[in-house]
Amino acid sequence: MANLSDIEKLFSTLSRGEKAQILKWAVRDLGDDFPGIDSRPDVCRGEPCIVRTRIPVWLLEHGPAAGLQ
Repeated sequence: MANLSDIEKLFSTLSRGEKAQILKWAVRDLGDDFPGIDSRPDVCRGEPCIVRTRIPVWLLEHGPAAGLQ
């Protein structure tokens, strides 16, 4: 099996249409994953947050108990 650097070299030789087809396959393959939660060190001190927001997951979990709605 090829490693990522081999794939990167091969990817650079493909046409735009071939690259688009590969992206389509990748999106279809990853379609079952929920991309809505992300954890990045530069956002909310690395706490898991809703993607493209700064709403931490812990707030959604504990908010109702604290009276937040």
